Amino acid sequence: MKGVVLAGGKGTRLFPLTKVTNKHLLPIGREPMIFNPVKRLVEAGITDILIITSTEHMGEIVNLLGSGSEFQCNFTYKVQESPSGIAHALALAENFAGGDRIFVILGDNITTQNLSKFVKDFSNQEKGAKVLLKKVDEPERYGVAAIDEHHIVKIDEKPDKPDSDYAVIGYYMYDDQVFDIIRDIGLSPRGEYEITQVNNEYIKRNQLTFDILDGEWTDAGTFESYLFANKMMMNFKDD
Repeated sequence: MKGVVLAGGKGTRLFPLTKVTNKHLLPIGREPMIFNPVKRLVEAGITDILIITSTEHMGEIVNLLGSGSEFQCNFTYKVQESPSGIAHALALAENFAGGDRIFVILGDNITTQNLSKFVKDFSNQEKGAKVLLKKVDEPERYGVAAIDEHHIVKIDEKPDKPDSDYAVIGYYMYDDQVFDIIRDIGLSPRGEYEITQVNNEYIKRNQLTFDILDGEWTDAGTFESYLFANKMMMNFKDD
């Protein structure tokens, strides 16, 4: 399995901190934000990792991460020239994936939990996709999963009236069908290629599984969650 870290976007919710640098280079605890998804992938045994970011910040990202030797992994880099959604960025990973399964992490997702179990479970899954869910206080900020005992019935993107308080957080595992699915989806009303559209297509095919992330987690996309992420990681020693 290969890893993909999505580190593009403009980071407008963290402006003016992001006026001079990429959001994913901001400090979380004692390290840059992007170190967390990289370390979680390597910890789970995934050492071939693609970093996707914007044109204006590619140099900074490469200067920070280098070849990957510091993390005992190998980095590949790709530019997303326009911020047109998570699925749009993921489409750039097709050649890198080369038919292998991929574990995609949004670069502002921060967790102290070891993800190895989820990777193992997905490796044993015959086909399809797996997403991680987390019970959250403000589900309307996220893609929200309506779930029964064993399955996700549907996912609604940032709904006004959420069906549950389980958010689909930024950890996604896909087989090689994902790139054909991305080609077939259209732009959402927000003008983006939404990862929720991709996940809902896997639901239609009865090929989407889920797990609950029980450990500490936050995205770091707002000032409030950025502060929480810093407090969380200051108390966590990453090997």
